Amino acid sequence: MRKGAHMDVSDMREKVLAKIELADTVVSDVLEVLDYPYFAERDIEIKIDQPEFTSVCPISGLPDFGRITIRYTPKDKIVELKSLKYYLLQYRSVGIFYEHVVNRILEDLVGVLKPKFMEVVGTFSARGGITTTARVVYKEEVSGEM
Repeated sequence: MRKGAHMDVSDMREKVLAKIELADTVVSDVLEVLDYPYFAERDIEIKIDQPEFTSVCPISGLPDFGRITIRYTPKDKIVELKSLKYYLLQYRSVGIFYEHVVNRILEDLVGVLKPKFMEVVGTFSARGGITTTARVVYKEEVSGEM
């Protein structure tokens, strides 16, 4: 493009969309787990809040900002927080819808922690005057004794 020429909006959109990463670039193997030694004595509820979560709208390529809150009751493992920060940072360039973000985070964390209970809530900033909250829950299935 020559100096002084204006870029067409559709050209700019194509450039932005070309830089978006796919959700399969997010890997859960960065998540580290620690033993929770009190699991046989009592349950504990752990709440983790990430108020600066970012991802990208897969349609427009524009950034999405939100808060991810993870609440869980561990069985015998807890997540190491630095590894969780690195895990969540992977979403910064990923084109993914809000509903998929919370489900993906839940699936990845349940996969490594095998908790008794987990809830992931995404509260996303206004876009076009609309805010969105997406919430998903996992509950361990307990087989009944007869």
